[in-house]
Amino acid sequence: MKTLSLLAAATAASAHTIFVQLDSGGTVYPVSYAVRTPTYDGPITDVTSDALACNGGPNPTTATKDIITVQAGSTVKAIWRHTLTADKTNIMDPSHKGPTLAYLKKVDNALTDKGPGGGWFKIQEAGYSNGQWATNTVISNGGLHYIDIPACIPSGQYLLRAEMIALHGAGSSGGAQLYMECAQINIVGGTGSSVPAKTYSIPGIYKANDPGILINIYSMTTSSKYTIPGPPVLTCSGSGSGSGAAASSGGNAVAETPTTLMTVAVPAATSVPASQEPPSCSVAQWQQCGGSNYSGCTTCASPYTCKQVNAYYHQCT
Repeated sequence: MKTLSLLAAATAASAHTIFVQLDSGGTVYPVSYAVRTPTYDGPITDVTSDALACNGGPNPTTATKDIITVQAGSTVKAIWRHTLTADKTNIMDPSHKGPTLAYLKKVDNALTDKGPGGGWFKIQEAGYSNGQWATNTVISNGGLHYIDIPACIPSGQYLLRAEMIALHGAGSSGGAQLYMECAQINIVGGTGSSVPAKTYSIPGIYKANDPGILINIYSMTTSSKYTIPGPPVLTCSGSGSGSGAAASSGGNAVAETPTTLMTVAVPAATSVPASQEPPSCSVAQWQQCGGSNYSGCTTCASPYTCKQVNAYYHQCT
């Protein structure tokens, strides 16, 4: 019994997770830079709490004076870790299975907007497919959560809310564990003149008895379908991605389409000549450094080199 208790304690200790930093435009920003991170990695379990927006409450977050510039139409990566000092081998216990999601809220001032309330819209979701959960994909990717930024939204300051939901205890009410933090970003190059006509309030996007929140995942089979909670994913008019990723048809219209199965975002992909890169541009270990249609940095930080994984993805190793 003592051994089992120790094993259970060890699992619980490695279970929780934090969205600690953002990778945008080939730059991996430092931990807590422009991300409102808590010192404690615990979940939010009350879907009616204001803490559902950007964390807080039982997990007080720290204000940050920074804002990250993000190109509309690009793919950013939310980086998840078990703690603020953990590495890519310590993301979240793999028993914590569930979906990944991301939301945006246009704000007047990303430094001061607290998050709760209306104006939110979903831009990414991934759930369950063929026995694989989206959270396990993030763990397998070393903590990288790919999020496509819609091209058709207006430029300006936003809160970017990245989320992972752990459903291992979701068979009873209040058992789902929701992990989220907000990054403060300034989107540039957006083609839209206004935010989506329909936005949502956080709290308010989830109910305690939603089928994606109250669920026994241990009764599922590889062919089971999982309903991702929350509103549908925003897509730009003319999108043919079918993946919940944003695409632009050259206009300002936006639409919403639901997605229920897990999708894996493919990093935006055409190599840029080294001569066009910023002088200080470099890519950290395990990050993308090239591939078809890739537009970020192609120079790896010393002592790593850029190696081809496939035609679409090169990685610093």
